[in-house]
Amino acid sequence: MLPKLTFVLGGASSGKSAYAETLVTDTGAPRVYIATAQVFDEEMRVKVDAHLAQRGANWRTIESPLDLSDALQSISETEVVLLDCATMWLSNHLMAEADIARQTDSLLEQLRDCKGSVVVVSNEVGMGIVPDNALARKFRDAQGKLNQTLAAQADLAVFVVAGLPMVLKGDLP
Repeated sequence: MLPKLTFVLGGASSGKSAYAETLVTDTGAPRVYIATAQVFDEEMRVKVDAHLAQRGANWRTIESPLDLSDALQSISETEVVLLDCATMWLSNHLMAEADIARQTDSLLEQLRDCKGSVVVVSNEVGMGIVPDNALARKFRDAQGKLNQTLAAQADLAVFVVAGLPMVLKGDLP
């Protein structure tokens, strides 16, 4: 059985979402996918469709790009949630010029209060060069802080590189 909160971190196209899906699927519990992405163009539509095909039909999907409270409150204690991903959720809030500290505190509280187990996927964005513009630097710093707070609260934290998981904290089920 998965712990209450699992945090799966990795770079773009690292295999983190596929790994997280496997963790959730292997539980045998009813699966819920909370999608935070918003589709604004054809490239994103193709990516979302590929994720849907990869997961298959045995998932209940909730689209929730900003407010995760209703989605997380709807989860029963028998369900396992894949929240994919914290990076898109943060981007959505940055673009909406939301109070990121307040939104992060709210997210952490909602994750604590969720009745089921939750696997949160997020991007590691701090391993590259320093971005050349203020918005990108603000995003990188906010994502780094969000990742640190999620990892601190998580019972299990896994870093995925080239499709290979490395446990940072806790024990795999």
